[in-house]
Amino acid sequence: MGRAKAKSDGGAARFSSSWATAEQVQAALARLADPTRVPGLMRFFKTGPGEYAEGDQFRGLKVPQVRAVVRQAEGLPLEAIERLVASPWHEDRLAGLLVVVRQFPRAAPQRRRELYAFYLAAAKAGRINNWDLVDVTAEQVVGGWLRERQDRAQVLDRLAGSSLLWERRIAVLASLHFIRCGEFADTLRLAARLREDAHDLMHKAVGWMLREVGKRDRVALDDFLTQHAARMPRTMLRYAIEKHAPAEREQWRALR
Repeated sequence: MGRAKAKSDGGAARFSSSWATAEQVQAALARLADPTRVPGLMRFFKTGPGEYAEGDQFRGLKVPQVRAVVRQAEGLPLEAIERLVASPWHEDRLAGLLVVVRQFPRAAPQRRRELYAFYLAAAKAGRINNWDLVDVTAEQVVGGWLRERQDRAQVLDRLAGSSLLWERRIAVLASLHFIRCGEFADTLRLAARLREDAHDLMHKAVGWMLREVGKRDRVALDDFLTQHAARMPRTMLRYAIEKHAPAEREQWRALR
């Protein structure tokens, strides 16, 4: 992550912001914290021993509260974003990543490259370590950067082959950017590759993206299901066919 931090902040100055430091953002988040919400958040995000987010810490904020804070911090320099994403507090990391999302589409090309590199480095370092952090950022940052890149498939395949659950989920969620542009090949390739992934969170992510393909091209989805439905995990199939008519859902489930 140090390399991404090395260039200080050519692009951030163009964004209006009330705050310029990570500490200001953290203070704002701390003021909004509600400790009574923490036990429920810890259960919901599976922070117990042996669970996928073991040991994560929560301040007790709702996502709209975090987003309201981020609107005051969208001009943060990369060093400040890095401090937030390195925080032990889940909401701090969410805030830092949402700043990246707000900056990314309006940034100059070099700044976008830095944000993209920072994002992947943060994922590799285990900072992007829950499904919500991935789901509100991967499409915009990773998908947004890779859309016009010749190494798009190579990067997605590398992430999909990672031993880190969250890198695999980033690969799948990044493809939502291409789906919205009417491009389904990457999603379908990743879905076939990850069909036998061991983790339920990947079953849900892949099924969700297949459903998004089906919303735009039902034939493409049904062709994929014809080849793979019999061997898809139940959860993946259930998510993929959620928009089918009840009788059609029964037909696809009967193939398993």
